[in-house]
Amino acid sequence: MHSDVPTSPEPIAQVTTGMRVVDPVGEEVGTVVAVRVGDPNAVTAQDPPNGDGVLGDRVPHTESGDEPDVPPDLAARLLRSGYLKVDSPGLLARDLYIEADQIADVNQDVVELTVGRAELVPEAH
Repeated sequence: MHSDVPTSPEPIAQVTTGMRVVDPVGEEVGTVVAVRVGDPNAVTAQDPPNGDGVLGDRVPHTESGDEPDVPPDLAARLLRSGYLKVDSPGLLARDLYIEADQIADVNQDVVELTVGRAELVPEAH
C-alpha cells in the first residue's frame, strides 16, 4: 500500500526552522532555530583532523563561534550525527542542542523527542 504522505528514513530530514519541539509527555521544549543533517566525515576531537567534513580540517572550537556551541568532543559527535538547535522559552534560558537520534517523530509542525529536557545539551555560552 502506498501512503500519500512522503516518508523519510531519518526524522531530522523533515525538520525545518520554526517548528515547535516537545518532549515525550508533550511539554514545550522550544522552537527550532537551526537544523544540521549529520556528516559522517566531520572531524572528531580525538582523531587528527584530516576529513572533508563540514569543518574542513578543523576541530570545532566554540571560542571562535563555531556551531554547535558545546565542548569540542560533543560538537564533533553532533556534527557527525546531525542536530537541531532549539531556542528555549524564557528570557534567561540557554539554547538547547538535540541529537538526531533523540528525535522520535515529526508530525506536521511539531518535533517529538525521545528524551526529556533534562537530557538535552545546553549551549555553552
